[in-house]
Amino acid sequence: MELSVINSKGEDTGRKVTLSDAIFGLEPNEHVMYLDVKQYLANQRQGTHKSKQRNEVHGTTKKLKKQKGTGGARAGSMKSGVFVGGGRIFGPQPRDYGFKLNKKTKRLARLSALSSLAKDGKVSVVENITMSAVKTKDFAAILAGLKLNNGKKTLLVTGAVEKNVILSARNIQRVSVATPVALNTHDLLNTDTLLLSEDGLTALEQLYTSAE
Repeated sequence: MELSVINSKGEDTGRKVTLSDAIFGLEPNEHVMYLDVKQYLANQRQGTHKSKQRNEVHGTTKKLKKQKGTGGARAGSMKSGVFVGGGRIFGPQPRDYGFKLNKKTKRLARLSALSSLAKDGKVSVVENITMSAVKTKDFAAILAGLKLNNGKKTLLVTGAVEKNVILSARNIQRVSVATPVALNTHDLLNTDTLLLSEDGLTALEQLYTSAE
């Protein structure tokens, strides 16, 4: 697949780049993408939920009534979960929601997400974007030139960590900046436009070519 390279004003530079079929030309595997997104969301959960069991609530442990002859169920303590103020029966306890996913599965998931974006025509290539200072206004002007100031989600991939670009973009809603190493399936599937800088595309291809 060939794409035209545009500049920061949205103008065609007359140059073209060829997207690697090994990265952008696969048949997307929906199941592995689901697993990778599921793991990502599971890892975001703190798992600190906690309710008190009967051994943790305050209350008397005196037997409430005699065992037999009352016509009611046996009751040994006010701390039982069947009484108001008692412990919670089978309540939530701290836990880790994460689970293991093989590296090859995660790699296939990300390649599937990239291929899916390319298949849907959501990938664009732009000249390298650099900023001499942190200015949100200047970065917003770049987005306007690229016609990406329409409120839709945009993910910019740069070849290296561009601190000024990251800081200039962080206050703009629905816009995020990442390097190829930091990309994950969730963010790829959660964007409307994948904007690759030329260095970002090169680094992305090197990353997944060297991982084969």
